[in-house]
Formats: sequence, C-alpha cells, structure tokens
Amino acid sequence: MISRRNLLAATAAVGILAAFPRASVAQDKPFDGVQLSVLMEGHPTTDAIGKMLPEFKEATGIDVALEVVPEQDITAKTLLEFSSRSGRYDVVQNNIIYVPGFVASKYIVPMDETLAKYPQYFDKADFVPGYFNTNVVDGKTYGLPVYGESTFLMYRKDLFQEYGLSEPKSFEDIETAAKTVSEKTNKQIAGITMRGQQGIQGVYVWAAYLWGFGGSFLDASGKSALATPEGTAALEAFTKVLRDYGPVGVANFGWEENRLLFQQGKAAMTLDATVNGAFNEDPAVSTVAGKVGYVPVPMKSSSPKGGSSSLAVHSLFVNADSQNQEAAAVFAAWATAKEQQLKSLETDPNSGVTSLAALNGESFGKRYGAFKDAMLAAIDQGNPQYLPTIDKANEVINNTGIAVSKALAGAESASDALKEADTANNAALAR
Repeated sequence: MISRRNLLAATAAVGILAAFPRASVAQDKPFDGVQLSVLMEGHPTTDAIGKMLPEFKEATGIDVALEVVPEQDITAKTLLEFSSRSGRYDVVQNNIIYVPGFVASKYIVPMDETLAKYPQYFDKADFVPGYFNTNVVDGKTYGLPVYGESTFLMYRKDLFQEYGLSEPKSFEDIETAAKTVSEKTNKQIAGITMRGQQGIQGVYVWAAYLWGFGGSFLDASGKSALATPEGTAALEAFTKVLRDYGPVGVANFGWEENRLLFQQGKAAMTLDATVNGAFNEDPAVSTVAGKVGYVPVPMKSSSPKGGSSSLAVHSLFVNADSQNQEAAAVFAAWATAKEQQLKSLETDPNSGVTSLAALNGESFGKRYGAFKDAMLAAIDQGNPQYLPTIDKANEVINNTGIAVSKALAGAESASDALKEADTANNAALAR
C-alpha cells in the first residue's frame, strides 16, 4: 500500500514533470497568444505571406490579422493611423520613399535589437544589398524589404514581327510602334498601355519619361523642378502616346488594370514594373506567354540627372505606437526571410523577391528566365531617387499626380499643369 506521504511525493513529482513541457513551450513560443494587426498592399508577395500565416503561428504562437488594401490607398491609410497615434496596426508596409518622413516624425522604430535576438528569422547577408540599405537610417534598421522591383519596357514580339517593327530602343521608337499597331489593327489592339490613374500610380510610370528626357522632381536646392523644358517635353510625350494610341479609359488605369490589359493581348507595349513579367509568362493567366520581349526604359537625354528605370523597394515597418513591438519585428523578419521567399515562388507570381537565395535559385530561373536578365539589368541601373525620398514625398507625388492627370485629360497644357504642381510642391516643402 502506498502511504499518503509517498502518494503526495509521487503526485508532486508528476506535477513537476508535467510542468516541463509547458516550460519548453513557453521558451519555444515566447509570444504565444499575442495578436498582431498587419497592414499590407495587394501584391503577389502579400498573397504568398497570407498563405503561410498558419506556419508562422505554429512556429511563434502569434496570431496575425492581415488587412490588405490597394497600393494607391495604403499611404493615406498609414499616415492617418500614424498621425492619430492609434497603434491600430503593429506592422505596416509601404514604399521606402516615405522612410525619411516616417523616421523624422517618429512613426516607426528600429528593429536591430529584435533582429539580433532572433537570428533564426534574420540573415542580413541574404538580402539584395541595394534593397536592404534603403531601410537603414543613421546606422539603424527601420524596415525590412518585402519586395523590390524596377521598371522596363515590355513589347509583343509577334506583333512587332508581323508589322515589321524593330525592338523599341527610344521614346521615338515607342511612339512609332504604338502608332503603327494602333492603325494597322484599327485600334482593336492598343499601341501602348500604361498607368494613367491620378496619384502615385500615374506618377510612377511618368517618372520614367521625366528622368529619360533629362528632368527631375527637384533641383539642386531642393525645390520642385517639374516645369522645365525637359519636364514639359516628358509630359507632352507621355500624354500624347496614351491619348492617341492608348486604350479607352487609360486615365483610370492603375497597376492591375494596366497589367491585365497587356496579359489579355490587348496592347502591343507597356512600360511598367518588372514584376509584371511574372504574370506575362504565366500561361494560366496570360494569353501572351512566350510572346513578350523585355528591354530597358529608353534614355533620351545625353546628360541625365538620374536613371530612367526605378529602384522601388516596399518594406515592412514596426509602428512606434504598437504595444507588441518585439513580436511585430519578429513577424517582419519571418515574412522577409529566405525560407518564406523561396516558398513564395511556388505559390504566387512573385518575381519581386528580395532574397539572394530566392533570386539566384533554380525555381526563379525556371519560372522567370524569359525576363530575368532584363530585370536584373534594370535593377542594377535603377534610380534610387526615381520618386523623391524626402519628408514631404507624399505631398509632392500627389501634386505631381494632379498635373499628370490634367495634362492627360487635356484640361491643361503640360507646361501650365507642371507650373501649378511646382507652386503647390514648393509651398509644401516650405512648411
């Protein structure tokens, strides 16, 4: 018979042993039960991360509520939440052009301590250096690049061959080819399609013309410099080719509308993000797979102030008003780690990976070989100032977007629209 003393001792021993697994779980999942609210933009990268969230919860215990909004809406939404200090979102995604303003306003916090504490989720050496470094301010890491891209010109090789057109190498070649295809098909196929939507969508693509014609957003003194001869010529060329040879409704085209029209075989050319190549070459969603050529954005100026292809980086940032900053940084590190980026290649058309392991891997080459070299060349030549990286970037882009839209609609001349934008920009910059 077991004595009461022995029974109590045995019970205590069992209790101690039973506690060990719980302690182990606590050590393995220090964030068990934590809930994060994450704001990201609609993009293949976001889609892939969303599919992997159950794995993140299994590994860390963290529950993630992911909210996805269109790219053109995310900055306004983010700034509203930041300025109200609501702490509603623990992690936000945005373009790195806003980093200087976010840091100056103390909207985001460095992640270095957390990244050092959880090396299983962070390997700085695996990031494309040009992407990672855009997130570093005064030696501190404020963001982690979730996707990156550049821009190039995409054209239909089959149509160009049919109508005796050469590979487009200049802005004049673009206009000639657009005119030819539009006329030969009686406008059944648009000569070219690009983003025309007011705001960052239209500005992002028009910037290729601005830099390519020798212009820039700002002068050496930091003032708005859009209404120069170069800037005016760039806006005239951009709006003319879209008005004369573009698709119906192009003034409302954002990234998705533009991408879909080209994928559906309804345009001969498009100038847009390198990520579009992944959609073009996917026969499950594209009628032009295998028929597209990829060439650099032209450069008209003999003395450019910067390159005509973008270097766009979109990163994850930790909200300074988050109550779960460490868990938020862990999520940002996990979401951008090479393991997740490699998996994303298998689930979504994600050619915007920021991981060198993913970019140089067999899967990437197999899926995106048709445009990989052109994409890497565009990234290598990408202009980090393609969109202004200043505190007032949002206001400058919005004002410029209004000018582009007015000129595209024919409501004002390119010169007058850009002069108005300069006035509005300089007023904002002076505040």
